[in-house]
Amino acid sequence: QVQLVESGGGLVQAGGSLRLSCAASGNIFVINAMGWYRQGPGNQRELVAAITDGKGTDYADSVKGRFTISRDNAKNTVYLQMNSLKPEDTAVYYCNADVRTYINYRTPKTYWGQGTQVTVSS
Repeated sequence: QVQLVESGGGLVQAGGSLRLSCAASGNIFVINAMGWYRQGPGNQRELVAAITDGKGTDYADSVKGRFTISRDNAKNTVYLQMNSLKPEDTAVYYCNADVRTYINYRTPKTYWGQGTQVTVSS
C-alpha cells in the first residue's frame, strides 16, 4: 500500500506564509500527478493546485500568484508554498497522488493524506 503524510500546517496571521509538505511512501513504482485540495468549514473539498510528473502545474484562480506547488521526485514529496495568506484560506489541506504500485503498475490509483489544518487569523 501507499501512505501520504502531510506536515506544515498551523496558525498564521493574514499576510503570512506557510509551507506544506506531503511525503509518499510504500509500494511505489511511479507517481504521476500530485495535488493539494482543501476543505473549509461548510464547504466542499476543492482543488488548490496540481502538478504532473513532468512538473506542469495548475492552480485555482483564488490562489494564483500567492501559492506555488512543487515536487521532489527523488523524495516522492510534494510541497505547497503559501504566501500572502488570507482568512478565507482557512481549511484542512489534503494532498493526493496518482500512484502506480509494483503490484499494480498498469493502473494508477489515487491516494489521500490525512489532512493538515491551516488557520489564518485576521
